[in-house]
Amino acid sequence: MAHMDFAASRRSTLGIEWELALVDPASGHLVGRAAEVIEAVGDPRVAGEFLTNTIELITGVHDDVGGATAELRELRALVSRAADHLGVGVVGLGAHPYSDWQLQTVVPDERYLRVVERTRQWGRQLAIWGVHVHIGLTSCEHAIPAMAAVLADYPMLLAISAGSPYWEGEDTGYASHRSMLFQQLPTGGIPPEFDDWAGLSREVDAMLAAGVVLDERELRWDVRPSSRFGTIEVRVFDSMATVAEVGAAAALTQCIVEEAVRALEAGRAPRRLPAWAVAENKFRAARWGFDTQFIIDDAGTVMHGREWLAQRIDELQPIARDLDCEAKVVSALSFAQATGADRQRAARRSGGGKQAIIDALRVDFLR
Repeated sequence: MAHMDFAASRRSTLGIEWELALVDPASGHLVGRAAEVIEAVGDPRVAGEFLTNTIELITGVHDDVGGATAELRELRALVSRAADHLGVGVVGLGAHPYSDWQLQTVVPDERYLRVVERTRQWGRQLAIWGVHVHIGLTSCEHAIPAMAAVLADYPMLLAISAGSPYWEGEDTGYASHRSMLFQQLPTGGIPPEFDDWAGLSREVDAMLAAGVVLDERELRWDVRPSSRFGTIEVRVFDSMATVAEVGAAAALTQCIVEEAVRALEAGRAPRRLPAWAVAENKFRAARWGFDTQFIIDDAGTVMHGREWLAQRIDELQPIARDLDCEAKVVSALSFAQATGADRQRAARRSGGGKQAIIDALRVDFLR
């Protein structure tokens, strides 16, 4: 189908999109000044997003995670200088801990306004930020198995990034409130199961015919194909406070996809979990981060979150060495000991009140 023609990419190349929130330095509240920051930066790799309080740093295509994170550091420096000059703070987190979502304004773009018109309050609530990682594939036939493999590792990817425990000043009890909010969109959340690329194309055709989506960009699944780039796009992550965390998440993703492709080439089925286990793992990671047990096979076997992360990192080590991201993959172990959600809760307990969370995140952003 023309709308799903897959523009094959170089194998296991990657690109990263990092959404960041803009805040008032004095109060920590969100400010809708993205257009000013974008104009001051003057670089097309720094763009706007759904809300006027959001900017997005967009890398080019890289062969390795080191190149992508080096570009993110360059972009972060540009943004920091421009934002400081304008008197704006920049933070990376999944959801703001206390700003009122009802006061946030949507960018007047036709695609974004369609979301609000169609979903009303459910869409307007989305004062949330994420990280998206694109991984290149040489064939559309690799897309569905690669998506399934990523979903099998969903909980460790979400937990490593979990950074949205608060909403409107209250602790939600979740490590990632963002992931629960975002799945309420009619085309959000975990994707349907597909047998192959042809099956996906048929379903997208039907969704287009029914007016569910206008184009494939409106498939806001947690993991989706991006046929115009020849990638799968992993959208599991909360936004993170540091380039180092983003790099660890991207490295894990790149290795998981490469592992799936190697399995296909060897005539083996890539890793896959049944839909019920994927859904439960997502909930557990969103609710408790790594402080829970994840389901690791279709028999219902469970393993503690950090123990399973360590096991998967061991399994991915040969691939990580080949992709020159071994150190970044291993660094996920340290981030798992104190995730963004853990650090936000610790900042609030420190006695500085709600704003201490934002102050801590602004410091983290410069790391």
